[in-house]
Amino acid sequence: MVLNPKLKPFGMLVGEWNTIGKHRLLPETTLHGHVTVEWIEEGAFLRMRTEVEEEGIPSGVFILAGDDATEVVSLFYFDERGVSRIFESTLTGKVWKIQRNAPGFSQRFTWTFADDNNTIQAVAELSEDDSTWVRDLVQTYTRVK
Repeated sequence: MVLNPKLKPFGMLVGEWNTIGKHRLLPETTLHGHVTVEWIEEGAFLRMRTEVEEEGIPSGVFILAGDDATEVVSLFYFDERGVSRIFESTLTGKVWKIQRNAPGFSQRFTWTFADDNNTIQAVAELSEDDSTWVRDLVQTYTRVK
């Protein structure tokens, strides 16, 4: 397998993860989930499947892809509601930032990896007015040993 050089730094995501978190629309509910990240198409892309046990948060899939001409890694997202989105992302050291700018519904995520790469703190923010950002979802990812 020849790994896509643009995606090689994202290899630290590969594996199985358990998640626990809170969503602003479900403040009394602790969300539990599972994420699987794997190389697909012989290392050309990374696929991340997300599942949440509780109602109200959709399960979905991200495909990470790189462009040889830029530093941007794109994420193509699709979920069980039929929602489809494209995000741009950067990975600098242990911080992965993902952003989607869309009038009336912009999103950004910051994932911070622990030194051992076995824990990730993730914060998702949302802007519905194109200027004010609110914390939407906070999660902790723990690698399944």
